[in-house]
Order: sequence, then structure tokens, then C-alpha cells
Amino acid sequence: MTATADAQQSPPQPAGATLQAPPPATGWATIRRVGPYLWPEGETGIKARVVTALVMLLLAKLIAVGTPLLYRGAVDALAPSDAGAGWLVGFGAVGLTVAYGVARLMNVGFQQLRDAVFAVVGQRALRRLALETFTHIHRLSLSYHLTRKTGGLSRVIERGVKGVDFLLRFLLFSIGPLVLELIMIAVIMVVLFDARYLAAIVITIALYVWFTFRITEWRVRIRREMNEQDTDANQKAIDSLLNFETVKYFNAEEREAKRYDGAMERYESAALKTAYTLSFLNFGQSAIITTGLVVVMVLAAVGVEQGHLSVGDFVMVNAYMIQITMPLNFLGTVYREIRQSLVDMGEMFGLLEQPPDVVESASATPLALQGGAVRLEGVTFAYDPARPILKGITLDVAAGHKVALVGHSGSGKSTIGRLLFRFYDVTGGALTIDGQDIRNVTLKSLHAAIGVVPQDTVLFNDSIYYNIAYGKDDATRDEVEAAARAARIHDFILSLPEGYDTPVGERGLKLSGGEKQRVGIARTLLKNPAILLLDEATSALDTQTERDIQESLRAMGQGRTVITIAHRLSTVVDADRIVVLEAGEIVEEGAHEALLALGGRYSAMWARQARDQSPV
Repeated sequence: MTATADAQQSPPQPAGATLQAPPPATGWATIRRVGPYLWPEGETGIKARVVTALVMLLLAKLIAVGTPLLYRGAVDALAPSDAGAGWLVGFGAVGLTVAYGVARLMNVGFQQLRDAVFAVVGQRALRRLALETFTHIHRLSLSYHLTRKTGGLSRVIERGVKGVDFLLRFLLFSIGPLVLELIMIAVIMVVLFDARYLAAIVITIALYVWFTFRITEWRVRIRREMNEQDTDANQKAIDSLLNFETVKYFNAEEREAKRYDGAMERYESAALKTAYTLSFLNFGQSAIITTGLVVVMVLAAVGVEQGHLSVGDFVMVNAYMIQITMPLNFLGTVYREIRQSLVDMGEMFGLLEQPPDVVESASATPLALQGGAVRLEGVTFAYDPARPILKGITLDVAAGHKVALVGHSGSGKSTIGRLLFRFYDVTGGALTIDGQDIRNVTLKSLHAAIGVVPQDTVLFNDSIYYNIAYGKDDATRDEVEAAARAARIHDFILSLPEGYDTPVGERGLKLSGGEKQRVGIARTLLKNPAILLLDEATSALDTQTERDIQESLRAMGQGRTVITIAHRLSTVVDADRIVVLEAGEIVEEGAHEALLALGGRYSAMWARQARDQSPV
């Protein structure tokens, strides 16, 4: 079992936020969604390949339907009779046998040529669809990602893309060709024999299709349950693996194993139901096909005995019935897989229909930076209407100044940071940068202007160099090393055996907290933002490391607008202004010394922290 990322702790979500994907699209709607990927606008080469593949398909089917006629002619040439006399017999048994072999080879050749021509179309479609889905996921709002488990999300995408691949290969080159072949054979049966043969074939196919569809619809519900249990087991597995240290701390290996096994037990139950119903479906299909085959062969045998048909006709009827039954047997599997693929694709396309909470305005213009002054004007915000977080906040942060936001948990400090980066939109008032409402500027330019150093810097499972260079696309080696020197981590990196090529591990776990923070600082320095948001950037570090990091952060803030969200007041004493938040409102603001002299909430918080940190 693969698995899923652990769920992050998240705040309550905004009212009206669509956290679950819309209902999956219907089968036909899903198929229509795939159409543009097969016939992309402006790509003549792809369209030409589609047309060529269809021509190859038609030729292969024409040859396939004509091949039994050559077989009949060869048999009649070996055992001539009045009933079997025909123009083909004149070519002789050997000539017809060779022609039969050539026809079979040409049939396979055109099929393989069709697949080779269409391969580019299919792979291009999968690539476009995967890219579109990946891009869309990154466009979705923070609220969506905080409430979705990454493993479950990746499963939806994985199954959806596989479903499209299956649909492209089998709907186009199995179902469509089968229908065409059945029509051709039906015409031959009527022309060369009589309506009884056609009736037997039609009834057999109708019963087979009805039985297959009816049982498969039942099985799809069971398969959907199996998928849900599969996803749940994956989520539990990755959740446990990503929290490996926590599991060890609490001696919970056995507990995690039982939790995982419980999910796998439910998956096992659903999987067994799927297996049992598959056996029933296969037997029923075989019974219907065999009965139809016997009926048609009996009709042909009677015709031979009465002298109306030749032995070659009997053999040809048998060949056509086998030609029909083989793909019909395959149809059962294909239909089941197509039905499941449509379910999987419906989930993926439902994901693509998931709208982001924050949408860039059609008239948005790039942010015109003039220093990076930030202003909150009467800002109100609530994740839930019943629980307002910010209640009319008005705050000015002058360009190049450092403002600290302090207060107890739940006071709204981090929410202001999220609003500034526009993870959410304000529910009232306005948030501007250099006088421009951030709702009217492009998200790309807004995000480029703001650098964030969070409490816990999460790194990619790659090298230190890659993680620092992530701050700027196409960064040079000199720029990366200069950023590392400014963050005071360059010497440490050089002391490592692999230097800048040292892998940092999953989420950067091979580095200490302070080392990760310095890599994060270097990455943000390389980005060179006008506005710097420090969100509890040192609260998880020990005192000495915090002091070292604070020096780097102070140097980093030179010439930039800095908004610091802090819990430890000792980290913000040098701020130009300290803003004290309580229950979503500003209750005090001023410089450190002035707030201490005021003797209010800030002074009480300072005294409490000083008392807690003093040696016993």
C-alpha cells in the first residue's frame, strides 16, 4: 500500500468554502471531457495521427471480417460440393491457404501500425491532463489543502490518469471496432445465410450485454467501496510513516499496526466481494456465449446435412462465431474496466472542477512596488461566520519599518499573515500594499513581493543547494552561496562531506531545527522580497540558536518592510512598533519601552514571560 501525507493542523475554514470536490461527472460527461485531449485545437499533427489510426483500424477490421471467407474457400477446395461451389474455389486450396495466412498477418500488421501511430496521441493526452491536474491542485486554496490528505489526493489523480489511459486504448480500439465488426458480420450472415443466424447472434449479444452491464453496475458499487478502503489504508500508512518519531516516542508501533491492519481488513472484505462477483460474472458470460455458439453451429450443421451448406460454410460460421465470442469475452473485462475508469476519471475531473476560494481578478495588474508599505483598513475576517477572527483591524506598516504582532493564541496574528499572502480574502475592509488593494493585483506579483520565514521551515527531499536555489528561478551558484553566507550557514555546508550536494531528507529531517531555519532564511534572501513576514520564525528553537538566528533575521530585514508574528516578546524588542492583539482587535501599540511604561497587557505579558524564563 502506498500512502498519504499527514493532515496538518488547520484553522476552522471560511464559510462557503467548498472543501469537498463536486460530485463526480456522469459517464458521458466524462467521455466528453476527454475529447479535447484527443482532438486538440491547433495541433494538426496530432489530428492527422488520429485520422491515420482510424484508417488503420478500418482496414484491419475489413481484413478480419474477410478472412473467414478465405478459410471457407480453402475448405471447399479440399472437399468440393455443389453447395460450396464458388468463385474462390478456383484459386485452389494452397492459394487460398496462403491468402488466409497473409490476411491474418495483414490484420495484425494494421493493428500494430494503428497502435504505433496513436501512441503519441495517447501519451500527449495523458501528459496534458496530468499537467493540468497538477497545476490546478497548486491553484486550489489553502483551505482545501488543509482539509485534504495528500495521499488520498494523489490516489485520485493516479487512478484518474490511469483511467484516461485505459479509456483511450480500449474505448477507441476495442468497443468501437467490436461494434463495427459485429455489424459487418451481421450483414454477411444475412447475405450468405438467412435471418435465423442473425437472430441467434443478436439475441446472444443482447443477452450478453444486458447480463454484463447489469452485474457490472452491481460490482462497481463494491469496487467503489474497495477504492475507499484502499485510500483509507494508504492515508493511515503514510500518516504513520511521516510521524515515525512520534510513533517511537509513544511506543505505539503495535497500535499503528493494528490501526493499519483494521483498514486493510475492511479492504480485504471489499476485495473478496469483488473477486466472488467476478467469478459469477465470468461464468454467466461463458454460459450465454456458449449457448449462442451451439445454437448457430447446430443451424449450420443441419444446413450441411440437408445439402444447403457446404463444409466450408460450416467452418466459416464457426470462425465467425469464434471471431465474435472472443472480443465479447474481452468486452466483459473491458466494460468493467471502462466503467471503473469512468468512476476514477469522474473523481479526477471533479477535482478539476473544484474552484479555488481565492480567484485572481480578470482585470488584475502586476503589483507596482514603491517601498512595500502595508495597510490594513477596517479589516474583518472569519473562518466561520459564527466565530469572527479579526474585528475591524486598522494597521499601517510604513515602508522599510519593522512591526511586530504579538498576543495570545487565537488573537488573529497568523491570520493577518495569511491574508497578506492572500491565502484568504478579507471578508470586510481592505488590505493594501503601496496603496494597491491586493485583490486587484496578480497573485504572481503579490507572492513575488513577499518573503515568508515560518516557524518550521519545510524542505524538499533534495540537496541543500536545491533548497536554497528554490528561492529564485535560474539562480547562479554565486548567488546561492552569497545567500548562504548572509544566512550564516555557508561554512556549515562546506564542513559537510558532500557540501552543497548534501541531501536534507524528507521534509529536511536530516538537519537540525536551526540548520533548517538558516536554509529557509537563505532561500528567502535569494528571493529578495520587498516585504518580509516572519511567522514565529524562532519560537521552536533553543535560546542560543534563537539568538544566532535573530541576528541573521535582523540583517535580513535591513531595507525591507518586516512584519514579525511572535510569541516570545524578547525577539521583538527592537521593532519600530509592537501591536498587541486580543480577540481579533488591537488593544495596544507602540515601542517596547513605551508599552512597558504603559503598564497594560504588553507589560503583563512581558513580566509573565520574564518570570517563566528566570532560573528557579
